[in-house]
Amino acid sequence: MTSKDYIELEDKHGAHNYHPIEVVIDKGKGVWVWDVEGKKYLDFLSAYSAVNQGHCHPKIVNALTEQAQKRTLTSRAFYNSVLGEYEKFITEYFGYDKVLPMNTGVEGDETAFKLARKWAYSVKGIPENKAKIIFCEGNFHGRTMMAVSASNDPDCKEGYGPYLPGIEMIPFNNIPALEKALEDPNVAAFLVEPIQGEAGVVVPDEGYLKKAYDLCKRNNVLFIADEVQTGLCRTGKMLACDYENVRPDILILGKALSGGVIPVSAVLANDKIMLTIKPGQHGSTFGGNPLAGKVAIAALKVLKEENLAENAEWLGNYFREGMQKIVEELNIVTLVRGKGLLNAIVIKPTQTGKTAWDVCVEFKENGLLAKPTHGDIIRFAPPLVITKDEIDWALNTIRNVLIKFEERNIPVKA
Repeated sequence: MTSKDYIELEDKHGAHNYHPIEVVIDKGKGVWVWDVEGKKYLDFLSAYSAVNQGHCHPKIVNALTEQAQKRTLTSRAFYNSVLGEYEKFITEYFGYDKVLPMNTGVEGDETAFKLARKWAYSVKGIPENKAKIIFCEGNFHGRTMMAVSASNDPDCKEGYGPYLPGIEMIPFNNIPALEKALEDPNVAAFLVEPIQGEAGVVVPDEGYLKKAYDLCKRNNVLFIADEVQTGLCRTGKMLACDYENVRPDILILGKALSGGVIPVSAVLANDKIMLTIKPGQHGSTFGGNPLAGKVAIAALKVLKEENLAENAEWLGNYFREGMQKIVEELNIVTLVRGKGLLNAIVIKPTQTGKTAWDVCVEFKENGLLAKPTHGDIIRFAPPLVITKDEIDWALNTIRNVLIKFEERNIPVKA
């Protein structure tokens, strides 16, 4: 079968809820992937930062295959010989009393949302059904009803009402707005992405997270960090919150928690919060399965053993310096922003109507895979195992592609 055949097969039998770049990936290793015809591409999206450790990392795949041959699932109806090991490992790794294991990132957000409400009623003493959670405009926490209720993105939200009550949205990176919202004594929590990824890698002002955290502490409100995309070394630290020495009351992890091998997410908190949920009040058949536990342990070990936070910080700075030179040279790209190896550029539409989508299609033709978000923004997030030479190749490819969309005569570099 050809790429065209696979695309037609998906189009005929699958829901049309995605609009992919037309490349059919067949295999991957490290930072590289190959399509069904054998053409090689540099992956500059990493499955939305799920593949921080690189495609098919051997240590993670080995953990998966060894455990898969022994036992994959017991459900939580019984104990198993892996879950306690994993829970001890991850809680000590991040310094929390307890973990509640789930599968996907949005399940982690849903869990944190429910946990905050439970805490609000049983600990803070907010009247029943009055608890309020504060979110930021431009957020992306997934696509469940909780997530879309807390979104102001029309594509995510329209046509799914009525929405969940008890949600308030304020501008991102706006401390006065948060201060005002926290005047309500029924506020239970503030749930925030340290960097807004889907919104286009929007990095808040330095000090924003610490000020927000301090405001929450002052008002007896939980500070919840959605680090599903920004966590696990992506931004140059283990957690993006580490840049400001902020320790969330509730920490949400996912994506690279399994190195992109299987869905694994986790919600971490201390006893006073976590133990408000009692048996039967929340759970998941697959959450905390033995396969996930072994895979997550291996994935977390790789992050430290291979110094991926340090690599992301160094090469992220190097990439932005290189992109800044391109920004200054070309008219079509207006800015570069980001932290670590989570970056984005903003594309200015050409007079001929070409957009960021067209640029990404041309990237694909030249062996680099990226995807636009919010129309004019292209996100760049390669696996953290990438090397300087591979970054140089990417920068040269990006520049040469962008030149094709310039409305001036710019020489192409070899």
